[in-house]
Amino acid sequence: ATRTKSADVERADSGIGQMPARKWRNRASETLSSLQAWEAHRPCTDCGEMDLPVETDVQNCNQRRADLCEKCRKRRTERKESVLEFVNTEASYGEDLRIIKEEFYLPMQAAGLLSQEQLQGIFSNIQELIDLNENFLEILQEEIDQAFDQGDDDLMTVCIGEIFLEFVNMLPAFQTYCLQQSSSVNMLNALEKEKELLRIFLNVSQNDNTALRRMNLRSFLMAPLQRVTKYPLLLSRIIKATTEYHPDHGSLREAKSRIESHLEHINMKTKQEGNTWTLRSFRQDSKKKREVINIEMRETALKTVGWLREETRFVMEGSLQLAQPPDGQWVKKGSKTLKFQNMQVLLLVNMKRVSESSLESAEPGPVKDAVLVLIRDKNNGKFHLLREPLRLSNCIVSTDPDCDDTFELIEIRREAFVFRDSDRARTHHWFRQIRRYSRELGSWKKRRNALPNIMISTPHTRP
Repeated sequence: ATRTKSADVERADSGIGQMPARKWRNRASETLSSLQAWEAHRPCTDCGEMDLPVETDVQNCNQRRADLCEKCRKRRTERKESVLEFVNTEASYGEDLRIIKEEFYLPMQAAGLLSQEQLQGIFSNIQELIDLNENFLEILQEEIDQAFDQGDDDLMTVCIGEIFLEFVNMLPAFQTYCLQQSSSVNMLNALEKEKELLRIFLNVSQNDNTALRRMNLRSFLMAPLQRVTKYPLLLSRIIKATTEYHPDHGSLREAKSRIESHLEHINMKTKQEGNTWTLRSFRQDSKKKREVINIEMRETALKTVGWLREETRFVMEGSLQLAQPPDGQWVKKGSKTLKFQNMQVLLLVNMKRVSESSLESAEPGPVKDAVLVLIRDKNNGKFHLLREPLRLSNCIVSTDPDCDDTFELIEIRREAFVFRDSDRARTHHWFRQIRRYSRELGSWKKRRNALPNIMISTPHTRP
């Protein structure tokens, strides 16, 4: 009887009475209703829009709410098409470069139709463009394949802008080719009239070689010019289909601005050299004008120091005011007594590469050298150096609390310079950057009041 009574009071709800159980079920029902309400009003993944369409699952005959609004879905489709167009046209451009080399350059070289100097004059730096295209296209294709492997069918994880900025060193290569295009065509025309065998080879190639698609050599030689002028258009299409919250949006705009600035710079160079042709003109605003000036200054600096472009990093550049104290005691006199002149200053760093491989060469290694290039403002449309570059390994940089709007750079055993910017904070930034590389590269380590340590020697041992 006792066992039966205890069994009667045993509960299947593990001790929870009917009222708490009912409350629990009500709370679970409310939670489910809240989740369903949230699902019904979940915002669009891309733009945050609330009213989303309902999709029908054909297999299960169920309805589920979409994650994207109709506008964002259409934008993703357009972005995917624009990204694939960028990659596919880059591949087609690379195929044209390959045809130039394998169907024209190599056969003409093997047959001895032209000398090496003549081939160089016609084909310019075509091999450099081929190498850059292969590396650029390989990285692009890897990004596309990785996105598909991860289930990103819309290619939202592919950042064309970031990749383009990593390969921005290909723009000077395009510039070299474009500036030589006029002389290359003139040389080809002259040689074709002069050499009958060359003329026969070009005619037979155009008519009988199916790989050429009935196009002549001149048409293929225009491929790099057409490609570099198409980059802004392709980037604009991707920008238009990319929401401003996308991580690549800023890089896409910067990439478009960089390529347009280089095109304007190429046009300016062609006019200076007296050529009648120019690339397609682009709207110039103040930012692009400054970038064109910076490109020209960088070229002047690179030509002066003689470093490889891929091993050079431009740390800082801009306008500074410069003065040279006659006796080096500017701190005692105060900076107000100095006469300053405007100067364009570039801080260049020569970096060792971790690997000689073309794909890994973008990884910087330790600093080999650092210089400060001083350029006068433009005179007769050209930049001129104030003096030879200042090697920071031979310089000491210092500042003084009483003259915190300036800093001094002393070249050991030679000259002293006082710099300042119109903005005091930027003056301090210049000082910190220059001091960083002078300390890293200097063979001397000890200082006394930031001056050359010529009075300190090792202590003598007394007997």
